[in-house]
Parts: sequence; C-alpha cells; structure tokens
Amino acid sequence: MRQSDLLARRYLDYPYGVSGSGTPNTTPPDDHLRDLILQVLFTNPGERVFLPDFGAGVSQLVFAPNSDALRVTAQFLISTNLQHWLGDRINVDQVTVTSDPGFENVVTIEISYTVKATLERRTLDVQV
Repeated sequence: MRQSDLLARRYLDYPYGVSGSGTPNTTPPDDHLRDLILQVLFTNPGERVFLPDFGAGVSQLVFAPNSDALRVTAQFLISTNLQHWLGDRINVDQVTVTSDPGFENVVTIEISYTVKATLERRTLDVQV
C-alpha cells in the first residue's frame, strides 16, 4: 500500500463515540496507532475473553511500590507486549520509565517507536 493511501485512511476512534450527525467518530492513522498502543498498555491480561493474553497490564502496577524494580518490570512488560501485539505495525526503539522525586505516585512512560509503513520515528509519553 502506498504512503498516500495510508495517510488518507480513517479508522474508528477509540474509545468508540458517535458524532453529532450520528456517524461513528473516526481518526487518522497517527491517532489510531496511538490508540492501539494505549490499548495494549492499559488492558490487563484476561480482560479480553477471546484474547486472554492481550495487554501489558500497566494499570496493575499502580499499586506497586515506586522503585527501580517497578521501572525495570514496567519497561520489560511494555516493550515485549508492544512488540508482540503491534510488531507488524511498529518497531519499539526504546521504552523509558522514570519517576519524579517530587511526585512519588507518578511514573512517566516514554515509548520511542518507528512506524513500519512510513519509517517515521515517534514518541509517546504517558503518565501513570
């Protein structure tokens, strides 16, 4: 598929919504890929009946002590799950998990990835 075809494509938005005209909300490819990454991050394994192994379960780590072990575990879970579930769409270049000493209850996840279809490098920051 040509790059121009990929850029013109529209996908159902996540979370699903309906516009004022009654049609489903749609999103461009860049936002769709971001939505897919967030689904992998925040879906807990076992939540999806037909894909019980799907998801990194990052939301389960919220109650773990903020430590180096948590950061290493999160990096591993995120990178392996993204590569497994979205490996046909992206190459995960780097996952960095950091915490700010001033905000002990907040962890920042930075995901650097390359979109395979366009070879563009992107970064997604998520705070948990």
